[in-house]
Amino acid sequence: MQMILPKEWRAPVALLASILVLAIIFTFLNPRFGSVENFRNILFQMAVPLIIVVGTTLVIQLGSIDLSPQGVMAASGMAWILLSANTRLETDFGIWAWFIAIGIGLALGFLAGALHSLVKVPSFVVTLGTWYIGLGIGIILYGDDMLPSLRSDVLLAWPTKLTLGLPNAFWLAAIILVCGVLVSRYTHFGRGVLAVGNSETIARNTGMPVNAFKIIAFTIAGGLSAIAGILATMQLGAGSPDLGSGQLFTVIPAAVIGGTALSGGEGGILRSAIGVFLLIMLNNGLVLAGVDPSFQAGVFGAILIAAIIAVAAPDRALLKIAK
Repeated sequence: MQMILPKEWRAPVALLASILVLAIIFTFLNPRFGSVENFRNILFQMAVPLIIVVGTTLVIQLGSIDLSPQGVMAASGMAWILLSANTRLETDFGIWAWFIAIGIGLALGFLAGALHSLVKVPSFVVTLGTWYIGLGIGIILYGDDMLPSLRSDVLLAWPTKLTLGLPNAFWLAAIILVCGVLVSRYTHFGRGVLAVGNSETIARNTGMPVNAFKIIAFTIAGGLSAIAGILATMQLGAGSPDLGSGQLFTVIPAAVIGGTALSGGEGGILRSAIGVFLLIMLNNGLVLAGVDPSFQAGVFGAILIAAIIAVAAPDRALLKIAK
């Protein structure tokens, strides 16, 4: 039987249905899963990947891929904490620590976008390179001295502090998400990204600034990974070059589950955000269900594959990777 839903609604509806089914199962296994406190915890945990997935979705819509978030987070997070009030150094640059740390992310994103669009280096290769450049910067800044920890009680408490009943970390991510959705849907740049992803040749022939769109998308992704690195550092309360570990394996599957085709030209930021919610909820539910930690990764992977197949099966293009 053919699906009667419009094509653009198929993935979101399947995704929301998957979330509902998993929520019922996990609540049955552990009633604590359905509590308000645990809902806040899920929102807190999804803040960092939610910020990253906004930029990642833009890059994937181009038909490219961004593997650099972990490295960018490492460089920007370490730069931010060392320029803020910390236990290693006496310096405190205040708001300038934010500008410098985010600037590092923007620079790494710009580098990746320029090399990809102008020098024609495949996005997989160039972002893998910027991942290791960022990670190297983070490791150098981490050094062999005392672990840099935040001195400011205000910064330490800010991510978990509740505003209107929800953690500040989530509100920051939500603001970035809304801005990303508005840019993607209602600006020439956002529409241009989808056009390039659909057919770069046609986009060039119609006079679109394809290279500029690519550079801007990668630069935005780098800046957002930097913000995610700062937030993750605040949540941890200390600097670490490993704070972005594993994020890549959340944001890219989340985008695909949300209906963003790896071949480009399809999907949306809001749908990717729903995918992030599903994956964070899944991980949270497995922990509360008492699944043995040694089996959690395997169970998570099996459910993830099932979810991707269920959501993407009606549109096989979602699983195709651009050559």
